[in-house]
Amino acid sequence: MMRPGPGYRVGQAIVDWAERLNLRYAAVGNPPVHDNATFPWVAEIEREWELIRAELDRVLIRKEELPGFHEIVSEVRSISTDRDWKSFVFCGYGSSSEDAIRACPETWRILQKIPGLKAAMFSIFEPGKHLQPHRGPYNGVLRLHLGLKVPAERDKVAIRVADRVCHWEEGKVLIFDDAYEHEAWNHSGETRVVLFVDFVKPTRFPASAVNWMLLNLAPFTPFVREGYKAQKRWEKLFFAGEGS
Repeated sequence: MMRPGPGYRVGQAIVDWAERLNLRYAAVGNPPVHDNATFPWVAEIEREWELIRAELDRVLIRKEELPGFHEIVSEVRSISTDRDWKSFVFCGYGSSSEDAIRACPETWRILQKIPGLKAAMFSIFEPGKHLQPHRGPYNGVLRLHLGLKVPAERDKVAIRVADRVCHWEEGKVLIFDDAYEHEAWNHSGETRVVLFVDFVKPTRFPASAVNWMLLNLAPFTPFVREGYKAQKRWEKLFFAGEGS
């Protein structure tokens, strides 16, 4: 294996330092799974979930044309290399899809209620999909899942975050810290879909300033730029001819 270069090592050292700050100065604590009452705006998201579900249903008519998540975000290839985890992306760390927003305007309007929104997509797990244990690359964000299409076989569809197993519910929000080890599975015979969101983790100064800087530098990293290009290539094919 090639040893990481000095640039990578310096960058990772900065991220490690920022993660320690985020843990120390967290404004909402550092639990693996958060209480929704911590975030008052969650109730507004849940109140309008059926509008999002209606737009999702239209997207799912062309489900087989959607890309595997690993085709958009290369980093997930270590845990998923098939098309049983599909995505429909609205925005991601500095970029947004005008076509996806146009196709799902109510979803986009509702997403604006989330403070510090950084990324959002429909995340689609086909029957039998199992993501092996992994953790996110940086603890400066929290992850939100809004259950949109959840199989009835509750015991076969779940996500484990640290030592806690959670089950999605349609119309209900789940907020967790993806910097903890987690895995997810759909062992049912139906498709599971959530609205998948990353938003800025609330922190106090100085962590808030460092986190703001790193998250605003993210669009310039090779990882995010590669994902942006892959997303644009897919959009060109999927939305070709629409509106003409």
